[in-house]
Amino acid sequence: MLRAEPVSQNSPATTRLTYEDYLKTPDDERYELLDGALIVPPAPNTAHQSVQAELGWRMARFIREGGLGHLFFAPTDVVLSRTDVVQPDLLFISSQRAHIIAPANIQGAPDLIVEIRSESTAERDESFKRQLYANFGVKEYWLVDPEAATISILLLGEYGYDEAATYTLGQTLTSPMLDGLLINLDDLFLVRDSTGPTS
Repeated sequence: MLRAEPVSQNSPATTRLTYEDYLKTPDDERYELLDGALIVPPAPNTAHQSVQAELGWRMARFIREGGLGHLFFAPTDVVLSRTDVVQPDLLFISSQRAHIIAPANIQGAPDLIVEIRSESTAERDESFKRQLYANFGVKEYWLVDPEAATISILLLGEYGYDEAATYTLGQTLTSPMLDGLLINLDDLFLVRDSTGPTS
């Protein structure tokens, strides 16, 4: 079995691994394969988990009620190429592209990807993955920052992603792809405050 150590997204892989190598990794860790380098993302913190659950619940309900397609949570393997396998925090695949959903993984680019940043993943999410997702044709990319309580929506253009909007507390998010979706960021980011310890 392959065993990986945490690797910086800027560190070149001495051996370029493939999806076949990736399948040999142990099941007790979460891995991604980025340009042939095996990455071990850190375990998400509680703020990350809270936002992922709340955002995913709202998106899933809207997608299901509209019969729009399928929403998946990490860890779900998205095989973009033989040397690029990612596990986005949330990913949406439209009904029209449901053929890329296989029993073991997603075989191709989702329509929409959500990454929830942390201090250890911010650079990778905002640079390497931004370029990777653009290269493979992910049409809409959300960057969620629990610390700043913001969500940036990026849309794929001719030369990569353009920032369509950045939402923060007191505002309501809308999505060009999920027309009609409305998410109040107060509900999303402040929900964890009501469940925290009290003095």
